[in-house]
Amino acid sequence: MILERSMPLRRIFRVVNGGTPAAADENWGGPIPWATPIDVGAADRTIARTQRTLTSLGARTGSRIVPEGSLILSTRAPIGYVAISDTELAFNQGCRALVPAVPLDIRFFYYQLSSAAPRLQSLGQGSTFQELSSDALENYVVHVPELDEQRRIADFLDVELSHLAALERARRRQRDLLAERWQATVTKLVTRGADDKVDIRKVENPAFDAIPASWSLVPLKRRWRIIDCKHRTPTYVADGYPVVSPGDVTPGRLDLTRAHRFVGKDDFRDLADDLRRPRRGDIVYSRNASVGIAAYVDTDDPFTMGQDVCRITSADQNQLYLTHFLNSVATPQLEQMQIGSTFSRVNIGALLELQVPCPPRPEQDRIVARLDEGQRRVDSLHGLLTEQIALIAERRQALITVATTGQIDVRTARGTDE
Repeated sequence: MILERSMPLRRIFRVVNGGTPAAADENWGGPIPWATPIDVGAADRTIARTQRTLTSLGARTGSRIVPEGSLILSTRAPIGYVAISDTELAFNQGCRALVPAVPLDIRFFYYQLSSAAPRLQSLGQGSTFQELSSDALENYVVHVPELDEQRRIADFLDVELSHLAALERARRRQRDLLAERWQATVTKLVTRGADDKVDIRKVENPAFDAIPASWSLVPLKRRWRIIDCKHRTPTYVADGYPVVSPGDVTPGRLDLTRAHRFVGKDDFRDLADDLRRPRRGDIVYSRNASVGIAAYVDTDDPFTMGQDVCRITSADQNQLYLTHFLNSVATPQLEQMQIGSTFSRVNIGALLELQVPCPPRPEQDRIVARLDEGQRRVDSLHGLLTEQIALIAERRQALITVATTGQIDVRTARGTDE
């Protein structure tokens, strides 16, 4: 049955604008929650606690207080977050409140508006940022069934969506456990090898306590060479040679599609000279901001390193082995080497002293083969779980839409625990 009774929000709600009090101490830190779009976005349906609070004076002079049971909707940065106030609260100018003006079930309208974010965003206006005006919100048309039907639909969605939420939590937990198990596998392989039946000797290292007896524990500078980037800012262009910056480096193999800056031919020749140009089989390493991330270069496509990215190369070591080590067991050592008060950074001198467990080359190759095979399986499972999580989200939105518009009869559908 389609719910044909529709009307603008202003017929059933009073729309209230928010605000921000002056920075004076007497306005802040009181008992009244003060919601921003960030608080609304972080809420799990209801909102009672916020990052900042107001005094009564601050709320009275610079904001607005709405009662428990109101809807708080973010109307800019971004548009479309919605939550039900679980107490009296105030809010800033990035939100608007919908205070019921007639008897209604607030859960029904929470569900309806939570699925309407794309449509609300399309109504936003502004050149600097998009904002949903009070007028646009007041005139937004919603379905308004009879109160008993609102309650039935809300009850149905409460139960059905709780089942979907439990399923989503389970899939996310499976994905987390998969990552934890894989990390443990990587750690074991890069410190103990591919053969469980080997003699082990103790070592003094904050990241691991033992390695196979046939392995060496050496500073990185003993087997590898590090070439730093050229520390200058080039002229960026819209299209040209990719520049791999710290934020473009992710663990594993280098993905040049992540590069978001480019340089022309002259800058490329200078930045990627014979010494600094990364080649297939090298490692590019981010030592700033996203400290401790290594990516193996398996492409011949030309690119250059941005500032705070260095090249790690070796003539006789398996570079994928070192890549896995740098992205796993090496992290505790690297964290101790970080410097910088504003952001984390590892300097080249400290990186050269990093202690690396170094198996014979044939063993490195066996370890990498095991890791490559395992990574393929992990990536496949991770992708499957991520796809399932996305399908659950789609199912949630579809269920809300068909229920709140009357496209299913909740009296004959599931939705009770009886």
